[in-house]
Amino acid sequence: MHSDDTLFAALIARDPSYEGFAYVGVKTTGIFCRLTCPARKPKRDNVAFFGSCEEAQNAGFRACLRCRPLERQRPASGALDTLRGKIRAEPERRWNAEDLRALGYDPSTVRRAFQREYGVTFAQYARSQRLGNAVDRLQRGGSVMDAQLDAGYESGSGFREAITKLVGDAPLRATGRTILTARWLDTPIGAMLAIMDDRGLHLLEFAERAALPTEIARLKSRVGPICFGNSSVLEELTFQIERYFSGQSPSFDIPIVQSGSAFEESVWKALREIPAGSTRSYGEIARIMGRPDAPRAVARANGANQVAIIVPCHRVIGADGSLTGYGGKLWRKKWLLEHERRMAAGPVPAAQRYEQPELAR
Repeated sequence: MHSDDTLFAALIARDPSYEGFAYVGVKTTGIFCRLTCPARKPKRDNVAFFGSCEEAQNAGFRACLRCRPLERQRPASGALDTLRGKIRAEPERRWNAEDLRALGYDPSTVRRAFQREYGVTFAQYARSQRLGNAVDRLQRGGSVMDAQLDAGYESGSGFREAITKLVGDAPLRATGRTILTARWLDTPIGAMLAIMDDRGLHLLEFAERAALPTEIARLKSRVGPICFGNSSVLEELTFQIERYFSGQSPSFDIPIVQSGSAFEESVWKALREIPAGSTRSYGEIARIMGRPDAPRAVARANGANQVAIIVPCHRVIGADGSLTGYGGKLWRKKWLLEHERRMAAGPVPAAQRYEQPELAR
């Protein structure tokens, strides 16, 4: 457990890296919260810190109704879960602002929530799922007309244009082609995008990674078109990611398909050999590889990795022990290292696990 002074500073900063690892009890109200709770911050003398919800409850504090600490997943807009469920229930529907208002949501609020979580608007998210289903039907030999109607397009030209933008080809030519399949995965620390084919995983990145659009464009250019959809390998990845974030297992056996130079690939292999709960510096990895003069090259290869968590570039730190740059943001790197440290220390008690909601399909 970190010192109270450290945790109070994190409370004031609403530092998300302590999410799930520390809670604050406010003595004047008898309520305990996440450190990221948006409520007005209490005075230093009026707080107590706890390592779990159970500790806070045993001390007589009750859960905050605003940040909902008993809900193990990272708090997000309530609209996200509801609207993702609506999309899954009506995959062919073309949603608009009036539909959102009818459900009691402000369209601009929904737009911001989806942009914050996934980097796309609600309409773009729904369209990607709808078109992914249409491409999946074409891949399985369905007719263009059936796929068009399933996607909610009355205009054949509009459907062809949308499919062309998505997969880089017209619908008839898309039939039978090998297309990379994408899926959003929801985790306690933010949405991730996975892109795979039958050979394995090409990309797994947090939605907020600044380089993600460039990585997607490079992947489309090097490998082929991408659409949202389903596959048995994606189902297995979803299962393994869920086990990882719930603290049940730090291990993955999903095949990885990454193209890089011989040196980059050797660095990525070295990253996968760092045990969960441990860290290495760039210099240490360079020495292990027999290239003690190449810590900067190791750092560049580390940054070029586009399969987060499974190829654990977050386990690399500075020579002085400091957390260095991480494309998924430093607070996530800190969170992942603490999460893995706890897993390495022993099985995570069920009461301290994140009870994951259904990962977004």
